[in-house]
Amino acid sequence: MANDRPHVLLISTDHWSASLLGEANHSAILTPTLDALARSGTRFVNAYSECPVCIPARRTLMTGTSPRTHGDRVFKTTAPMPDLPTVAQTFRDAGYQAYAVGKLHVYPQRDRIGFDDVLLDEEGRPHLGAVDDYDLFLADQGHAGMGFAHGMSNNEYSFRPWHLPEDCHPTTWAARQMSRMIKRRNPAKPGFWYLSFRHPHPPLVPLQSYLDLYRDIEIDAPHHGTWARALSAANSGGAFDDLPYALKVIQGANAHLKGPEVLRIRRAFYALCTQIDHQLRVVIGTLREEGLLDNTIICFTADHGDMLGNHGLWAKRLYYEQSANVPMILLGGRDGRVPHHTVDDRLVGWQDVMPTLLDLAGIDIPDTVEGLSMVGEERRSYLYGECGEGTNATRMIHAGRHKLIYYPVGNRVQLFDLESDPSELNDLAGSPDHAAIQAQLNERLVGELYGSDEAWIKDDQLVGLPDQQWAPRPNRNLSGQRGQHYPMPPQIDADKVVGAP
Repeated sequence: MANDRPHVLLISTDHWSASLLGEANHSAILTPTLDALARSGTRFVNAYSECPVCIPARRTLMTGTSPRTHGDRVFKTTAPMPDLPTVAQTFRDAGYQAYAVGKLHVYPQRDRIGFDDVLLDEEGRPHLGAVDDYDLFLADQGHAGMGFAHGMSNNEYSFRPWHLPEDCHPTTWAARQMSRMIKRRNPAKPGFWYLSFRHPHPPLVPLQSYLDLYRDIEIDAPHHGTWARALSAANSGGAFDDLPYALKVIQGANAHLKGPEVLRIRRAFYALCTQIDHQLRVVIGTLREEGLLDNTIICFTADHGDMLGNHGLWAKRLYYEQSANVPMILLGGRDGRVPHHTVDDRLVGWQDVMPTLLDLAGIDIPDTVEGLSMVGEERRSYLYGECGEGTNATRMIHAGRHKLIYYPVGNRVQLFDLESDPSELNDLAGSPDHAAIQAQLNERLVGELYGSDEAWIKDDQLVGLPDQQWAPRPNRNLSGQRGQHYPMPPQIDADKVVGAP
């Protein structure tokens, strides 16, 4: 019978750092729902995105494999899902019904990748060939093509309150559609449900009521490492000239974001987080009222975080904590395998979500899966991360306490002791006291490199690529600003990345 087997609810958000939880002792953010769930289950504090950018991360989540195996460490907008068992298909093969709501970020967009059905919200990407369900909903409400009429881009940090009625906000839509999906389940089968919120990824357009919640809360200021230039330096040399090229690109493009404006941006970002947190209460309440909650495995996580001005940096594609360290909250079903009021410090990645959920549901894990069950005995000694190719490429070796970050352009290495310096304020690379650990992590990194990355190695040593000069670039398209989507824009350049994903 269905009620003898656990249901599974996997919740994903976009751009949510592990630190943005009340239970993580954040000084400002309001997350009462997630805090309650964390206390009711286990919070994995060392969870990381192997490739902290949307499409590669989701391929890892859905297949339980590393970027090397699933084939994307860049952001391949038109790459089909690899021929690997997905978490959805594996649950279906085991007799589950599998449904998804929200952002799937696959190509073709209507590829269900193993789900019985998907209600899609693709953040305004009709140029890739599909009109998604959220856009159809807006049209039904009399707002055809108006999803981005607020004028904010999904790849930069201008902000304003949401411009349509509350029930038209994508966060509200996703939670309501998932609640309806749960109510419409087949009672003879257990359910695997994937709820994928598009926010707090920009555009920063929270409801005014959520901005108001933060009116009297002091917003925390960004922190800056000794290795990062001060925001007020504005391309004036000094520490900026010493940064790896990939960081100059990000800092230089966002040099106009400074002072009180950064705090206002963070307030709008936190408001989006709290809106998601509150809407999750509707989904949890639906599970409870349907008599399913006690036997539902719940996992809350994010594809990556957002630097939000820390170290003068923004968005993702980086291996600093605010970009790569993601929330990972797990609640078990009736079998008691997931303890409550527990913090687990084992090193986990997004490739571990699929085997964990299958393990808890008592389903055989496909041989193709590379991840480890987070409730199993086996633990990894280090995690490898790879993001990008060419000039903006970066790589990571995380060994639990120490983290090595590598930028091939200029052959730049950074080393951080996360136990004594969790905010990564002090770069220990080159320190005589840390030479042994740096050498060990360097060796592990060299052993992980493949393909075009092998050009960075000579005689088993990292030599990288020649350094490059940075120069400011224009942003005439406002980082890929969407327009009015009625009539639908033409389907052109589907494989061209727009803005800075």
